[in-house]
Amino acid sequence: MDGTLAIIFLITSLTDMGFNDCRNDGCLASESATARVSLQLADVEFQEAIISEEIYVGYDMGRRYGPFQPTFGVSVAANGASWVGAGVKWSSTGVFDSPFFVETSLMPGYYDAGDGPDLGGNLHFRSAFGIGYAFDNGATISVHYDHRSNGDTQDLNPGLETIALRYAIALR
Repeated sequence: MDGTLAIIFLITSLTDMGFNDCRNDGCLASESATARVSLQLADVEFQEAIISEEIYVGYDMGRRYGPFQPTFGVSVAANGASWVGAGVKWSSTGVFDSPFFVETSLMPGYYDAGDGPDLGGNLHFRSAFGIGYAFDNGATISVHYDHRSNGDTQDLNPGLETIALRYAIALR
């Protein structure tokens, strides 16, 4: 997998910003957003084989800046690999009036291989694409596909992917 998910994040978020945010109070104007805590269960795929399972816990801040909502996450895989990072996400919930949504994100972070694969260094970018459903109480359920790699900052850059189910609860 290459940087396709990062490009999708840039296209979705910057297009939304151009059509919606820049026409209103400013491209990166601060406004409230739904803060959420999420739990994600995933299969970890490396070189086209499932090699482990992973638990991810995330937090989405209660503000957004233009289309960008700050988000934080930490994951631990059964093979001992771990990752912690912070970045931004974009969601179509502000674009379409529907309980169904599309979500993309980009998060740089620290990767520790543990007994997992050597991905070439510790700096890794996690980019994701998800589709989901938002319940009336603000909770969401979604399916995510993400890619993690060092973005060719090292000579070795095999990357890995996760295929996940995420449940998030709204904090009110």
